[in-house]
Amino acid sequence: MDNFQHSDLLALETALGEESRDPIAIPISVLKAITNNFSDAQEIGCGGFETVYKGTLGNGMVVAVKKLHENVGVLSKNFNSEVDCLIEVKHKNIVQFLGYCSDTQKVLRSFQGKNVWAEERQKLLCFEYLSKGSLADYLTGKISHIIFILVRCSCYATVHRNMLE
Repeated sequence: MDNFQHSDLLALETALGEESRDPIAIPISVLKAITNNFSDAQEIGCGGFETVYKGTLGNGMVVAVKKLHENVGVLSKNFNSEVDCLIEVKHKNIVQFLGYCSDTQKVLRSFQGKNVWAEERQKLLCFEYLSKGSLADYLTGKISHIIFILVRCSCYATVHRNMLE
């Protein structure tokens, strides 16, 4: 890990310890490093629009890294809305939003027998890790299901801490 990655990793470790701190921009290289290049062994959940990975920081602390699936028409709009919402939400009972990554790289791909340059977009979000699962895992019954839907719709990446601790 080079000096830039090391300082970005330290910034992420610091953000995890300070709930009042604003989320930070995290380079893709740091997120790859802490998730072992988004390995299947690090995967902790998968949904229709994202896969969530466990990331281990240099100090041994663990974070959750949400990697949004690429869908060009939806990805940027949903990502921007989610980041805007998460930046505003700071509460002791809400999982801490640590940072974000929006990375675009030119990659060489084969298309109809020819090599073409294409943009590969990656959008990721980083949260504090809660070892006991998601809010949905703890809610049962119709009323709880409705509450979960309302919470998810208001800002669909938040988790109620008290229920998970």
